[in-house]
Amino acid sequence: MDGSPSGGEPPRRKPQQCGALPFLIRRDGAWLYRGSPIRRKPMVCLFSSALRRAVDGVFWLSTPVEEGTIEVEDAPFVAVELEWCGCGREQVLCFRTNVDEVVTAGPEHPLRAQWNAPLDACDSQTPPYLTVRKGEGALPIEARISRPVWYELAALAVPGCHCGQSCLGVWSQGVFFPLARAPRGCPDALMDCE
Repeated sequence: MDGSPSGGEPPRRKPQQCGALPFLIRRDGAWLYRGSPIRRKPMVCLFSSALRRAVDGVFWLSTPVEEGTIEVEDAPFVAVELEWCGCGREQVLCFRTNVDEVVTAGPEHPLRAQWNAPLDACDSQTPPYLTVRKGEGALPIEARISRPVWYELAALAVPGCHCGQSCLGVWSQGVFFPLARAPRGCPDALMDCE
């Protein structure tokens, strides 16, 4: 007999609640502990695998032993590399994050952009975000698209339609993700919205 009530696995202990932990994830993806950067990438990768997001949007670091909230300046991850294959509806976009997690954009991992701005404004507008993991509520755990990767996405943009408006965007796994308003006089985009 193993001593567990059901005869299977022993019951798991709940992690000890520690309140706010002295971690900060900066906008550039750097992890700090008590104000000092964590320089060992395997350690950052380990911590990032224990990251979760609660229904209220708060980020938690949860291990089997303890859990607590941490501060995140923007998104906890940064998409630092893009590889793609195919074109049009058959295109597939694969991103690598700063913690070497590979995420393929698509229905389970959508791209989110403030797309109602001209494409040439990508220097000043907020870059898109990629869903890396689901959160506990409606708010996902995301990666901010780095500026070089944002430029690569902009180069792949094709005319399309979103919410009845002409736009430029990218396809991945059969899903169209809008990135920017279509320029005036872009007949291909207008055709897609008819």
